[in-house]
Amino acid sequence: MTTAVATRLARDRPTWLIYLQLATFATYLYGLAAALPTLRAELGVSQAAAGLHGTAMALGGIVAGLTLSAMTKRFGRRAVTWAGLAGMNIGMIIVALGHVLPVTLLGYLVAGGSASLALYVTMATLSDHHGLAGPAAISEANAVGVTAGIAVSYVFSMAAGSALGWRSALYIPVVATVLLALTMGRVWVPAPPPVTAPLSEPVSEPVSEPVSGPISEPVSEPISEPVSEPISEPVSGPRARAGAPRTSYGWRFHLAGAVLLCCVALEFTFNLWAAELFSQRTGLTAAEAATGLTAMLAGVATGRFGGARLALRYPSWAVLLGALAVTLAGWAIFWTSAAAPLGYAGLALSGLGISVHFPLALFRVIDASGGRPDKASGVASIWAGVGSGGGPFVLGALGDGFGTHKAFLLVPALILLACGGILSSRSRS
Repeated sequence: MTTAVATRLARDRPTWLIYLQLATFATYLYGLAAALPTLRAELGVSQAAAGLHGTAMALGGIVAGLTLSAMTKRFGRRAVTWAGLAGMNIGMIIVALGHVLPVTLLGYLVAGGSASLALYVTMATLSDHHGLAGPAAISEANAVGVTAGIAVSYVFSMAAGSALGWRSALYIPVVATVLLALTMGRVWVPAPPPVTAPLSEPVSEPVSEPVSGPISEPVSEPISEPVSEPISEPVSGPRARAGAPRTSYGWRFHLAGAVLLCCVALEFTFNLWAAELFSQRTGLTAAEAATGLTAMLAGVATGRFGGARLALRYPSWAVLLGALAVTLAGWAIFWTSAAAPLGYAGLALSGLGISVHFPLALFRVIDASGGRPDKASGVASIWAGVGSGGGPFVLGALGDGFGTHKAFLLVPALILLACGGILSSRSRS
């Protein structure tokens, strides 16, 4: 039986910097998601061709994952984060200025890869900085981010119907990054102190067995034989695992990665194609149907703020399973309805479930990495890249062959796969 321990989340200035960096990231992500149906109509391409934009973002994320660990080791987390945000903005500008498919695909590729660097570095930093409260911090950071995403999707709808045009909304991340750099550019998470200090006298009796794997739970009982001098720094959470011997990733790590893939595929499928289905089922224009994304993001924001509290009290796998069930219920309402009010309700409920998919699935990958958060974040970026590109592309291809409505049956299939992975890899403690 798993027991939950209440943990406190401290929101210091470095934490708020990362929260706002995630908000800037969200203006890119949800801005490009809201733009896709309108961009597809303007370019006059098929659903599968439009889905290549999601694939381009995914390829960028995979490249980011392959290089993330080496880049953070060489340049440090702070430099990689800001460089990622800068590259993200270059990609947004390319999309805003592009009027042919190859150029817009390039913009999505550059923005997706650069933004992934910033995203996964900040997530690893939050996990390290907050220790046992890491899942709550990651969930709350994503809640702040999606709140910005709601505003961007609304602004996009307004800009699309104005003289400025929808492309003007793509410059929001550029402005947000500049403002954040000017106001909080000097802030960063302080380097952690050394995990352990050498003992001046040897321990009277050696430990009989070495620790060879990741520590999944805090130690609850003291060592029976006292040590002559105490260790100068306490050991807890991810930092405790940082001093453990390096071993190969276990099967739980890879299953956690597969769950992350399914969760990201779910979220991007909704982000990139829900407005299309909403328009087809209700008769709304593409610009009007983009407000359905706003309803979904309202559910995501609500769920991530609430999910942060749940993550402080219950095991991450249990909260994630419950969230997947909520998503399935929301999908059922959205998929079966032809009326706009029910469609909005289904999307909002789906967003409520989706809210904690990514933060908790990512935490489970980092937690199973054996004290290697940067390397785990790089691997997670690859899993997420496959999900973010593969999910929307498969649904787009299915939509061309069978219609978008039938193609959305991909959603419950991904949910069932994710649930199976969670149940198979959850902690037994």
